[in-house]
Amino acid sequence: MRSCIFISTLFCSHIALAQSSLPLPDAKNASIAKKTIQASKHRPLVPVKKLENDVPNIVIMMLDDSAPALPDTFGGPVHTPTLSRVAKDGITYNRFHNTAMCSPTRAALLTGRNHHRVSSGIVMDFANGWDGYTGMWPRSTSSIARVLGEYGYATGAFGKWHNTPLTETTQVGPFDRWPTGKHVGFDYFYGFLAGATSQFNPSLVENTSFKDKPQKKDYHLTEDITNRAISWIRNSHAQKKPFLVYWVPGAPHSPHHIFKNWADKYKGKFDGGWDKMRETIYAKQKELGWIPSEAKLTSRPEGLVGWDEIPENQKPFQTRLMEVYAGMTEHTDNQGGRILDELERLGIRDNTLIIYIWGDNGGSAEGQSGTITDYASHVGAKMTAEQQMKYLEKLGGLDAIGTEKIDSAYHYGWAWAGSTPYKGAKGNVAHFGGTRTPLAISWPKGIKPDKTPRTQFHHVNDIAPTIYDLLKIKAPATVDGVKQAPMDGISMRYTFASAKEPEKKKQQYFEMVGSQAYYQNGWMASTVGLKDIWKGMLADPFKWNPENDTWEIYDLRNDFTQSDDLAASQSKRVGQMKKDFYKVAEQNKVFPVGGAIWNYLLHPEERPHNPAKIYEYNQGVQRLAEIAGPWIGSRSNVIDIDLEVGKDASGVIYATGGYSGGIALWMDKGILFYEYNFFRDRSRLKVGKLSEGKVRLQVSSKLQGGTGSSMLVTVKINDKETGKIGVPQTGSSVFTYSDSFDVGRDSYSPVIEDYYARAPFEYNNVINSFVVKYVEE
Repeated sequence: MRSCIFISTLFCSHIALAQSSLPLPDAKNASIAKKTIQASKHRPLVPVKKLENDVPNIVIMMLDDSAPALPDTFGGPVHTPTLSRVAKDGITYNRFHNTAMCSPTRAALLTGRNHHRVSSGIVMDFANGWDGYTGMWPRSTSSIARVLGEYGYATGAFGKWHNTPLTETTQVGPFDRWPTGKHVGFDYFYGFLAGATSQFNPSLVENTSFKDKPQKKDYHLTEDITNRAISWIRNSHAQKKPFLVYWVPGAPHSPHHIFKNWADKYKGKFDGGWDKMRETIYAKQKELGWIPSEAKLTSRPEGLVGWDEIPENQKPFQTRLMEVYAGMTEHTDNQGGRILDELERLGIRDNTLIIYIWGDNGGSAEGQSGTITDYASHVGAKMTAEQQMKYLEKLGGLDAIGTEKIDSAYHYGWAWAGSTPYKGAKGNVAHFGGTRTPLAISWPKGIKPDKTPRTQFHHVNDIAPTIYDLLKIKAPATVDGVKQAPMDGISMRYTFASAKEPEKKKQQYFEMVGSQAYYQNGWMASTVGLKDIWKGMLADPFKWNPENDTWEIYDLRNDFTQSDDLAASQSKRVGQMKKDFYKVAEQNKVFPVGGAIWNYLLHPEERPHNPAKIYEYNQGVQRLAEIAGPWIGSRSNVIDIDLEVGKDASGVIYATGGYSGGIALWMDKGILFYEYNFFRDRSRLKVGKLSEGKVRLQVSSKLQGGTGSSMLVTVKINDKETGKIGVPQTGSSVFTYSDSFDVGRDSYSPVIEDYYARAPFEYNNVINSFVVKYVEE
């Protein structure tokens, strides 16, 4: 009896609930060890109690580039049964906000801090040297995965990541800031690391290993990550561990890839155009009570073309782009429903907290006037609608949109329609539409369903504090000896029981690529800043001074949609809120305001890249993130290759990029080919038959002017010039978000039509050496 009392007292004194310092202490062993077993006293090790009994499982769902007005749950045209299911079983929020961009929103969501405080003031693709923009996730802002893992949760992330510095996304790391890295803390990851990828030929990663996609007919990435999430949930549940699932598919972000039957569900539904679509959504939103009855529909922004201005022969092209996007969006929501089905099958749905964030930002205007090559806008490549429609004829016409050979993004008019009743979109924090997104939360065991939307102003940085509050644990003051930054978010738990609770979040700043906004006690002061998403640049980036920007102000207590700018009558309030914004901005490492434009606009040559001038590779270099490899399509370079050529030698010698844009050198039955694919403008050189034996190849690429100019490509065989070709135009950096540079194969989306069906089309002989050298311009 005395031993039982001793054990109980010992372990009760080490209950680790709500610790301010992580990692948590290990349990002390109560056994007494002597020289022999006979003289020793053994007592079973009792684990430290870290959490209260029966804590909920947690599933966070967040879609990518999903416009806020699209779900039919809240009056939109896209069928979203899973979002409706979560909303019906729980509660919803119509004044919930993100950062207007993907990497920053994810950083704020996972840490409970403002995005600049997590060094994520911009997407990883444009990280730079300013503190708030480095992309280097600080150890002072530990993630919910790291914290909950210490308390005994199994933690898994599935889908898009985009929070690791892109130059670190190689097969040799470093892995500290990967999802499963020590600075982040997920137990398991399956998805991709970059901002976007093909749904049909993705750049897949499992934990810290790059993978080829499963060989499966009708493969789709969103289905794949959902399969993995379901399997992982089953295993976690089998071990009787509470779990955290971070399910964040790369959909419906471009490229818009979906099976034809899903897109065809929406045939004809958008024929009225984006102006009509807004009117229809607006009326339905009011009918459902999703927006207040007095909310005004904002007018079409200056610079955005009306639907009636689109030439009639182009309208089928523009509507098909939207049909594909809508089908992809419904498909994505559908996959989330499979996770809910599995929770119900396992009998654990009642005690699972579902947090469904409809979008990491608003609808994307990056498709500009509609495109079949989504990355082209990032490097200055343009095709008219007529050129694109003509190109589509080669692949089967408009039905080719949505397939693996077309990387489409819709016209920015559809992004505006998807922002109803607001006037903003992705990348703009001055106006809702870019930052405001629907949120639904369900926890049958802990939240009583209520159809009344919560109208309290909240932000994605409030999710982590809410989870800690529900679990009755504290955000740690130190982790691994590192002092933690203060939490910027607050718990939303006070809103769970009643929609009428007074709002507790009194202020929140927003900043993205120079657009700025500050919420304070029901008022929002904001400025578009340097770039208007509808009109383009408002000032010379090299001369722009944010202090000269024109600010607007809105009384959100009486103006739900920011339709009435009160700056003329509220000039004193505007001035004070600007001062308050700058004070908070400085505290959160926002300075310099607009710091993201440093390499986004001012110095594109300083975009994250491998700083090497010489790259010495071998045949085993495969799946190397394109941005971390040599930029052979945008910089003058010489590639020297020693290889062995057998009879009918075939396969890729090197490739970079994908089908929509890239470069490849390959052989087919002994004949050597080179092709530069500048976003579907293909320049091909048939070099000729190579003799068997050891061969020296040299491919020299010389820009004829500055960045983006034409390029002269010369091929030498055994030091003899064999062929040359002029490439009319080049890009400013790489060809894709996430495809690869490969030696001896073409890993993901194949660059070349000739070997598309044979991809990865590995070279069937030996490449002995492979050296790339940049040449001074």
